[in-house]
This record gives sequence, C-alpha cells and structure tokens, in this order.
Amino acid sequence: MKYSKILSTTFVFALTCAAAFGVQAASYKVVGETIPQSLTGKAGDPANGRAVAIHRQKGNCLACHQMPIPEQQFHGEVGPPLHDVGSRMKAGELRLRVVDPKVLDKDSIMPGFLNAKHNLAQKKWAGKSMLSAQEIEDVVAYLLTLKGSYTK
Repeated sequence: MKYSKILSTTFVFALTCAAAFGVQAASYKVVGETIPQSLTGKAGDPANGRAVAIHRQKGNCLACHQMPIPEQQFHGEVGPPLHDVGSRMKAGELRLRVVDPKVLDKDSIMPGFLNAKHNLAQKKWAGKSMLSAQEIEDVVAYLLTLKGSYTK
C-alpha cells in the first residue's frame, strides 16, 4: 500500500512537472520580412526537417504544398509549391513564414507553428506551439536544400 502511494505521488508530480516545463515558445525578433536569428542558436538538421515536414502530426507540409517527396502520394495545392523554395528565399524569410505567416499576410490560412496567438489550425493547439523551436530550425534547413524542379 505504501509503495503504491509513493508511486502514485511520484506519477502526479511527474505529470505536473511535464505540464509546467512543456515546449516553450522561443523568443524571436522580426526584422523587415524575416526572423534573421536562429530560434535556438543551433544549426538545423535537414534530414530531421524533412521528417517533420511530412509527419502528419507535426509539420504536415504536404497537406497544402507540393514538395519533392515522391514516396508520399498526396500533395496539396492550396499553398505554393516548395520544390525550389531554397533558391528563392533565405533562412530568415523561411523562418518567419513557418513561425508566423500572418505577420506577412493577415489573411493567410497557413497556421503559425510557433506563435500560438495566430495558430488557428485546430482548437486543440490553441495556446500551444505545433513545433518546437529546433524542429522549426530543422524544417528551415530542409527547405533551404530545395533548389530544383520537381514533377510529380
């Protein structure tokens, strides 16, 4: 009995700590039409960024964008194609578009993946970040690699 009480108290404490120390929105500064500084101070990992971009519970970029990811069948057409976005935009421009696209276009239907006040994708995400700051840096690093044409 005593062991189960200690175990349940420990479990409740762990849940409380997890809620208190959940993913915090990174601070950032918009300069012009960019967020020039990394959200984490660490380089993004393009391989992880690709995984986040196609993950249906995370970035889910394919829901709206065509991308050079041939193993995925369904690509959206709501947003612009991203096959050459790395040759059109710099890291800071991409970072702002992923963090909070409504800064650039208040009518954009793209959700902010870090800025919860503009995150209208689903009510369950209200007040929460959809991606961590490092995941955003990873997605930006991946998008910067997209510099060619793509035919599905």
